[in-house]
Amino acid sequence: MQFTCDKNELCNAIAHVSRAVSAKSTIPALEGICIQMTEGAIILTGYDLEIGIRTSIAAECHDSFSFVVNARLFGDMARRMTGDRILFEINEDLGAKLSSNDTTCRITAMSAEEFPALPVVDSTQKISISQPLLKSMIQQSSFAASTKEDKPILTGLLFEAGDGMFYVVAMDRYRLAMRQEPVADLGAFRFVVPKKSLGELIGMLRDDAENPCEFVTNGKHIVFSVNGFDLFARLLEGQFHNFRSSIPGEAKTVATMNTKDLIGCAELCSLFINDKNKSPMRCEFGNSAMAISCKTGIGEVNDKVPADLNGETVTIGFSNKYLLEALRACETDKVRLHMSGCNKVIKITPLEGESFVYLIMPIQLKN
Repeated sequence: MQFTCDKNELCNAIAHVSRAVSAKSTIPALEGICIQMTEGAIILTGYDLEIGIRTSIAAECHDSFSFVVNARLFGDMARRMTGDRILFEINEDLGAKLSSNDTTCRITAMSAEEFPALPVVDSTQKISISQPLLKSMIQQSSFAASTKEDKPILTGLLFEAGDGMFYVVAMDRYRLAMRQEPVADLGAFRFVVPKKSLGELIGMLRDDAENPCEFVTNGKHIVFSVNGFDLFARLLEGQFHNFRSSIPGEAKTVATMNTKDLIGCAELCSLFINDKNKSPMRCEFGNSAMAISCKTGIGEVNDKVPADLNGETVTIGFSNKYLLEALRACETDKVRLHMSGCNKVIKITPLEGESFVYLIMPIQLKN
């Protein structure tokens, strides 16, 4: 039994599928890629029981057979083949040989029976969304997802649609990030996808793609189909917080500021903050400026940034890390900071509308 395929196509498929392969597992098959030989194509699958990635490439193949090969070894061998096409031969005893020009490598495969089956996700509702839009919405919100496992639902991103609007939301105990866009014909849905799975999806989405990303879900799993790849992920169980109830309304103070200026101040404070030397950024809004100060055991910094202020003066403390991550995700030249006192959550939005909303809990200042 054998197949012949293009080397570059095979290496590209292995590289993507390998991202769903376990680096180390008590089940040897989970460290491998399952290859299914079919008429005119081969199907490659990686699956670590949390994330699965599947794709197919054209091949000169007339056999029907499935087996598993070690992902790392298979990828390394394929890349080092000297020709443009690779011949893969395998016998019933699972002895395999790769050859290209004068280069030959041998490897022992494993039975496909040891490889777990991907979840079956049947749904009559296939949802399509622009690749650049989906990529942007995930990137502009995923930074706020929790990294702590004590509340698993918060380690994922909420996908919600209804009334012509699509929302992607992430949050932990101290901040929230929400992206929303009007998208027609999505229907209504609400589920939470693990951040890790979406990180793999981002690597597949293209900024210049004209074809959409499609996904289907059965309430327990979701399958994203994009650019010839299928990504399988287990949805998170639990009740995601009602994010709308956390977003404050009118603010007592609104500051319009240059995003790069704010980032520069926060980065300057970062020079003096580390795990051993912690301190909030002290921000005083007044007199058409935001004055920033930060002092730790290794030094201090004072700076001032121009601001277009409306409302009351206010002094508030921030985590420079949380502020930086929100500002870097904005992708706008200017932002608005909405505040209602030193102990109230701050809201960050673009100048017009609320295509993104970032909430950050303040840090109580000592004086």
